[in-house]
Amino acid sequence: MTFPQVSHHGAVNGVTGSCHELHADAVNSYLIDCGLFQGADTSNGGRTGQGSLEIEFPLDAVQALIATHVHIDHVGRIPYLLAAGFEGPILCSEPSAKLLPIVLEDAFKLGVSRDQKKVERYIKLIETRIIALPYKIWFTLQDSPELICRVRLQRAGHILGSAYVEFDLQYPPTGEKKRVVFSGDLGAPHAPLLPAPKPPHRADILVIESTYGDRNHENRRTRRQRLEKVIEQALLDKGTVLIPAFSIGRTQELLYELEEIIHRAQTKSFLPSGETGGDGNAQKFNLETNWPELPIILDSPLASRFTAAYRELQPFWNQEALKRVQSGRRPLGFEQLVTVDSHGDHLRMVQHLARTARPAIVIAGNGMCSSGRMVNYLKAMLGDSRHNVLFVGYQAAGTPGRAIQSYGPAGGYVDLEGERLDIKVGVASIGGYSAHADQDGLVKFVTGMRRPPSHIRIVHGEQKAKQALADRLGALYQGKQQALQLTIP
Repeated sequence: MTFPQVSHHGAVNGVTGSCHELHADAVNSYLIDCGLFQGADTSNGGRTGQGSLEIEFPLDAVQALIATHVHIDHVGRIPYLLAAGFEGPILCSEPSAKLLPIVLEDAFKLGVSRDQKKVERYIKLIETRIIALPYKIWFTLQDSPELICRVRLQRAGHILGSAYVEFDLQYPPTGEKKRVVFSGDLGAPHAPLLPAPKPPHRADILVIESTYGDRNHENRRTRRQRLEKVIEQALLDKGTVLIPAFSIGRTQELLYELEEIIHRAQTKSFLPSGETGGDGNAQKFNLETNWPELPIILDSPLASRFTAAYRELQPFWNQEALKRVQSGRRPLGFEQLVTVDSHGDHLRMVQHLARTARPAIVIAGNGMCSSGRMVNYLKAMLGDSRHNVLFVGYQAAGTPGRAIQSYGPAGGYVDLEGERLDIKVGVASIGGYSAHADQDGLVKFVTGMRRPPSHIRIVHGEQKAKQALADRLGALYQGKQQALQLTIP
């Protein structure tokens, strides 16, 4: 067998359960992510690695796990990995090292045990395994007469701490050198808080995601204006706007954008009639929605913890966000933000908003409506046309979020926890808020390399998205001097 080789234990036939293995040689391999399956990916005929929580691949050669970022579909199977006997280190970026214990504590409570002593022992074990790597710095994983393996993390722009992974492999007996790159989840330009990813210089083998490999996003530069417009329209129904969002990444981006909307509304409220605040927007501000007094309800203890951690990780924010802080603003902790922590307070908030239908914005998890506190809001409000659901992220096939998004506008229904509910709420989606790169962004990541890859493996996407990305890349490199091998595992 020739090395390096790549095998996949998840995120092959869908977009969740990311887990890839780089076989550097016969006795040294490295895992890139070990995530949970979600939605339709959780039931795939029981095939190994597809939908199973168990670790169904051998670990004897696995020397380390590299986590590209801390979303649950990339790290959620780590408890099962440890239980299966993995004893190696967990490498991740410095921000991810702070966020990962929070994610895994929640995953442990949900999937293993809520016993506090067991949770504490588990988190201490995780913390002893974590090695925090600075961006752009090579770290040596193996240095022997047969193999030299180094790894480097680069900013991926997806969520705070996200990274793509570069492996530098050298085989001293033959003098051969290989560069292998795993994209993880790549972000899109103009994301709040984060700088956009820059392509690597080169890759012999590239394993790239394809979540949006078959489409491009709406204009991201104007998404805040679209968010404001959609919420304004929804609030005319005199009800609550429900925004499903995962606790880390999307939630913080939304808070950042909502703070900007509120800030501009406050500025405009003090301007003489006819002035626009110098932003070139000639549209009259809609005073029917009193943004400075509209409650923004963050109903997620986990999201609150992540938001606090985000605030502590300001050195990793982009320049625009840092300028806001320097001007005295609090992008992730503004006055109108109401946090709901206890379960009792959550239930009371659901009942209050369902009964009164008072104008408010609720951000709660999870982002695909398959579990978490958002489910209680949906059960209480889906049948009331005064309310609205706003989707700002990808809804995987088989999730309640996809069903509401697909069938809600036609007056359909959704099954939530065994209960069939008619969808009478307004349903809207803003695609420009995706934290994933679109087709143009993925192509730019590949074509931006100084030396193009000779082999690209396309993963982490539905079949049509993977095929569309493969077709476009194939067309771009057709007839080039260097042949490109495209693989869809």
